Amino acid sequence: MPRNARTITADDIMATEQYELIRKEKKAEAIERKKLTRLSVGPNAVILFENWDSMWLQIQEMLRIEKGGPQQLVDELTAYDPMVPKGSELTATVLFEGADPVQRDLFLRKIGNVEQHISIRLGDLVIKARPEGDVERTRESDGKASAVHFFHFDFPPEAIAAWNSGEAQAMVVIDHPNYGHAALIGPDTRAFLARECF
Repeated sequence: MPRNARTITADDIMATEQYELIRKEKKAEAIERKKLTRLSVGPNAVILFENWDSMWLQIQEMLRIEKGGPQQLVDELTAYDPMVPKGSELTATVLFEGADPVQRDLFLRKIGNVEQHISIRLGDLVIKARPEGDVERTRESDGKASAVHFFHFDFPPEAIAAWNSGEAQAMVVIDHPNYGHAALIGPDTRAFLARECF
């Protein structure tokens, strides 16, 4: 299926043997892409904006590693195709990191419900994060946040116009009481995401 259809189907996925022939090139492309799509938000959070290529690569890599055959392909498409931006959204993976496992565990226990405190600010517009799917992001038993989150940022037409204009400051904001940080989204990243996502 053409990439600009904004979805990944089984027809887009290569057999592992074919993928191996271009894997090195695709991994190099991913490194270059992350220079535009990876953003640190404070000392413990990283946001990775996704696109068709990043999700295609994720599916190919999972199939390469797990070798699960046709059923795995169905599962991977179900998991990752929804994260391909569909034309009026940005999608992102947010990682909460820490070098020390004990400190990271303590940190995650302090930022429960952080998924309700993430947004993109574009001038006066606020686009709140919408978690992907029905997966629990904060454990009810102890309030511990997941270390990995998948989000959609649904852009109304006026926000898309503002984003594409390059005007107004754009930033990712986390305003959790125990983790308040923001990071500017630079013009090169905005231009790349405008081409890929809107």
